[in-house]
Amino acid sequence: MNRRHLLTHACALLSLAPLASQAQTPSPARPRLEVWKTASCGCCKDWLKHVQAAGFEVKAHDVSDDAKRQKRQQLGLPEAFGSCHTAVVDGYVVEGHVPAREITRLLKERPRAVGLAVPGMPVGSPGMDGPEYGTRRDKFAVLLVQRDGRQSVYQNYP
Repeated sequence: MNRRHLLTHACALLSLAPLASQAQTPSPARPRLEVWKTASCGCCKDWLKHVQAAGFEVKAHDVSDDAKRQKRQQLGLPEAFGSCHTAVVDGYVVEGHVPAREITRLLKERPRAVGLAVPGMPVGSPGMDGPEYGTRRDKFAVLLVQRDGRQSVYQNYP
């Protein structure tokens, strides 16, 4: 091979290098939420759409209210923080209508905690913000729940 042919061959290989590195770089996995909810709950279905639209993969289990309470207890979340659905993502509990951006923040910051909770079902929170509620919006807080049951406000929503 002459020198000119070698340079042409080397340039051709270098131009393919970015494609090869892209093909070998796996895309990051989407975080997976495993959710326990009742089959008939419309706001739970709306919350699932909210977190899916934010990039989360969802696996939902339709269970009874008693089974949800048992799941919360098994996961170490006190009943006082209960809502209409319970989820787990990467070892954290996510209880109720927690906005997807706070779940993403939780996974980035990785605090030592049981997880996040929005107790009750505040109107205006994700899943409780459909047209049937009109313009009504309740103030609510996303709570960071510690292993000893203590809580702190993770984020307030006006």
